[in-house]
Amino acid sequence: MKLLVPIDGSRASINALKKAIEIAKKYDFSMTLMTVVEESHLTGYGRNQNFWHQVDGSIISVGVAPEMVSKVEEGAAEFLDDIAAAFDFTGINLEKIIVTGKPSIEILELAKNEAFDLIVMGNRGMSKIKRFFTGSVTQRVIAEA
Repeated sequence: MKLLVPIDGSRASINALKKAIEIAKKYDFSMTLMTVVEESHLTGYGRNQNFWHQVDGSIISVGVAPEMVSKVEEGAAEFLDDIAAAFDFTGINLEKIIVTGKPSIEILELAKNEAFDLIVMGNRGMSKIKRFFTGSVTQRVIAEA
């Protein structure tokens, strides 16, 4: 059986990881830790994207320099390595995955493509106001999983 645990560093995601470790050990799950690098959070990306939409209303994509994405992905790999070192995964077959994109979409895509049996994730991460306007990643995953 396969267990997917999206991690973003928030207290809620760490608490979800602790519960996922308990589940994996009790029911003999393999576990995949996943983190998503969001291009829209990289410096200047969102600003440039908005600029082009204001200029001509087109769907021109400015893009992000591959070096920048690579550096952020390296940081994400170190983050997952730190998580793996900080918790006891004894007896759990552990895999770590880093993807770039929109978290809810990437989580759902990986869960479907890799046939995960269970997704364990935190239920908070952003303020109530931001969640009202954008919806939470967890809510989207629950609605579409």
